[in-house]
Amino acid sequence: MPTPTAPDDPQRVLITGASSGIGRATAVELAGRGASLVLVARGRESLEEAAAEALAAGAAAALVRPADVTDGDALQAAVDDAVAEFGGLDAVVHAAQVMAYGRIEDVPKDVYEQVVDVSLHGTANVARAVLPLFRKQGAGHLVVVNSLLGNIAAPLMGSYVTAKWGQLGLIRVLQQETRDEPGISVSAVQPGGVDTPIYFQGATVTGSTGRPPPPVYSPQRVARAVLSTLDRPRRVVQAGLLNPLITAGFRLVPGVFDYLVGPLFKVMAVANDQVAPTEGNVFESKPAGNATEGRWRSI
Repeated sequence: MPTPTAPDDPQRVLITGASSGIGRATAVELAGRGASLVLVARGRESLEEAAAEALAAGAAAALVRPADVTDGDALQAAVDDAVAEFGGLDAVVHAAQVMAYGRIEDVPKDVYEQVVDVSLHGTANVARAVLPLFRKQGAGHLVVVNSLLGNIAAPLMGSYVTAKWGQLGLIRVLQQETRDEPGISVSAVQPGGVDTPIYFQGATVTGSTGRPPPPVYSPQRVARAVLSTLDRPRRVVQAGLLNPLITAGFRLVPGVFDYLVGPLFKVMAVANDQVAPTEGNVFESKPAGNATEGRWRSI
């Protein structure tokens, strides 16, 4: 039976979406603590780069396990490999996600469904793979990187909004279903705008890629929020200073919010570059675009 680590042993953490953005930043931050890591994403090349960064930052180990979170069998195999190598897992950080820009009526059906599948079915696959392990161990923490857009809506991001609202609902169900295990925690971390490649890696039919709306946070800052959540489990953690204010506006004055969100979105969340319609990295990894940071100034 897998056992939790002793106090002085390296923390054992599996990270999905570890090849880029918040997942990759989280791997490096955990590496600084000497953690033993299992890095999961679709592309081996970028995962190998992330593993090298983690080892250089002090990770006790960094296993590379290419897998798509929509493939439950591949994800289960990655978890099984972690147990075989490390004897168990103390935590899982689920950060895998893809994005698409365009009106619901314009985004191709398969693109829309894939964005939603990665979030909803991917999160369910993670839960199916790790929660039985956590129950055997009597301990474990699942942290899911959700979004401010799990609380509000924005035009041209319907697939992502649907994905994140659904994912947050699933997280809340998982929290309810693990109440019988006091050693198990399930948390959501909700960033606002973050300087990662997801905005220009995403699909778009708008003639432009996206950009993170201000204030733009560094992926390292969000990763530190993830680590803080691992240290002190909470149900939902905001990783954006203005998130509560924006959410309050959406809920309390929906008419005003809807009047403002369209014009503000065009100014603050559209890159205003010129690109042909593209599926981006929705269906396959694009190693050339994977990195920890994007291209925007962050705080």
